[in-house]
Amino acid sequence: MLKSFQAGGTRWSDAQAERPAAAYHEFYRDDFQPREHYLPLWKHIQRAGQRGLALKAREAHLALHNEGVTFTLYSDQESGIERVWPFDILPRLVTAGEWTPIEAGLKQRIRALDRFIHDVYHEQCILKDGVVPPELIYRGRDLCRDILDVDPPGGVYIHISGVDLIRDESGRYLVLEDNLRTPSGVSYMIENRLIERRILPEFFQRYRVRPVEHYPERLLQRLRQLSPRGAADAVVVVLTPGIFNSAYFEHSFLAREMGVELAEGRDLVCRNDRVYLKTTLGLRQVDVIYRRIDDDYLDPLVFRPDSLLGVPGIIRAWRAGHVALVNAPGTGIADDKAVYAYVPDIIRYYLGEEPILPSVPTYQMTDPQDRDYVLDNLERMVIKAASESGGREMLMGPTSTAGQRDDFTRRIQADPRRYIAQPVVQLSRHICYLDGELESRHLDLRPFVLHGGDEIEVIPGGLTRVALTKGSLVVNSSQGGGSKDTWVLAD
Repeated sequence: MLKSFQAGGTRWSDAQAERPAAAYHEFYRDDFQPREHYLPLWKHIQRAGQRGLALKAREAHLALHNEGVTFTLYSDQESGIERVWPFDILPRLVTAGEWTPIEAGLKQRIRALDRFIHDVYHEQCILKDGVVPPELIYRGRDLCRDILDVDPPGGVYIHISGVDLIRDESGRYLVLEDNLRTPSGVSYMIENRLIERRILPEFFQRYRVRPVEHYPERLLQRLRQLSPRGAADAVVVVLTPGIFNSAYFEHSFLAREMGVELAEGRDLVCRNDRVYLKTTLGLRQVDVIYRRIDDDYLDPLVFRPDSLLGVPGIIRAWRAGHVALVNAPGTGIADDKAVYAYVPDIIRYYLGEEPILPSVPTYQMTDPQDRDYVLDNLERMVIKAASESGGREMLMGPTSTAGQRDDFTRRIQADPRRYIAQPVVQLSRHICYLDGELESRHLDLRPFVLHGGDEIEVIPGGLTRVALTKGSLVVNSSQGGGSKDTWVLAD
């Protein structure tokens, strides 16, 4: 039986999955000559030679080590081993012509998803009209019933997002995932740029690269605008789970760059539906909380009662309109991977527009026909847990073992709503300087978007994540991936 999907105007079918095409190479053309916008970079690489590149790579590693730019692999969490952020010195270049539709597509997508979240927690018109199946929402793990009919400060749910993009075999940009809860990686985007400017200062003179270093300033401006007491005297804090969280470097980095307090749950207290920061001078009322704690742990009076990371009463204060939470609770329902398949329809429903950025075709495990087909073809699929992130609970079919496929078969059959499946897309490749050699590796791109209501701003760049293992399609840093600087060219 031949199954097919409509995705961004292109028909996907089993036949395509059976004949995987070669990955698109961003640096080289088909004749292995550098693409035109990479020619100055290629000439610089040739002049630098093996010795020059090695010195640059060592300089970058030492700078990252000395500045404490680290991350933690999930497999190393028990031992508490931190590793220096893996960084490739050769930047990825995105032309102005490529960036324009990316920017427009991301703005369109975030605008529609924010309206979707508001609708789900209010009138639920999209469910009543049958565009999105109600059971998909009600059975989702991230539906937050405690915030039904609550209007967040400023009317925005998704203030900060990081949308994962890939390029398929033809070079088209596709949306792979929407990260709308507590998206991470922006600090590494900035650090990559700072390191690149340090080790290749002469090179920035040859390209007009759009800046990303202004992100903390833009973020603080957006946070202050959400203050219920006005932006002028807004008190902003970054709420972190603490030093043992794998993204703690980013939490402290952003707090330091914005000049605001970095707080743990124990540093905050609620009184009379208001949130206060404990200081040596007494309690200080907090207006905006950029929280890096998941919903489940945010308020033990509403979510998990055993949570020691959150603040008792914080949801009540938010419902009363006395504090803004960024991102708003409940946004996870929109980046649920089962809902992801309906985003093109969500865009059409709320905006009356065709999606600018296509999505990857997605099989729903709650559909018996889809489920049977996927279970018969696990070796050609990527299986993802609908509510997980960071590459956790994922099966890469082509590199999986029979035992792993049997395990996921049992999981899917036990809880179909928990999983989705997608055909394997050959991520685009780019040259990297690894262990003294120039080698091609697969990569993706996570641009960051700031939503302030009337204005949506896409930071011109993003975090390019690289699969450091040869042939691997897994780019998550938590699973051993690395990164490179992303240069969006001004012209």
